[in-house]
Formats: sequence, C-alpha cells, structure tokens
Amino acid sequence: MTEATIATPSRTRSPARSLMLQLAAGAALGLVVFYGVAFAESPLAHNAAHDVRHITVQPCH
Repeated sequence: MTEATIATPSRTRSPARSLMLQLAAGAALGLVVFYGVAFAESPLAHNAAHDVRHITVQPCH
C-alpha cells in the first residue's frame, strides 16, 4: 500500500512583507511609548516629550 500525500500550501512571507511588518510594529510601539510619556504624571517625563515635540517642529498647543 502507498500513502497519499496531502499538499499543503506554504505560508512563507516575502522579505519585503516581513520588513514592513517589523517597521509597522516598531512605529506602533514608538507611538505607544511617546504618548504614554507625553501624558505621564511625572513632570520630568512630560517635559522631555514636550521638548522633543518642539525640536521636531510638531505643534503641541
């Protein structure tokens, strides 16, 4: 008797898609950290995030 082989589709990701997913995950993590610090109760952390917004010419008020 012979065994039947079932073909399963390969689920490999292209290098470009993998890179885009990593960049998106890094950007999302950066935004979470940035907004977490920006709205922090600690004046030191809040002022550091506030200064970064001024340095990068982002509106903050």
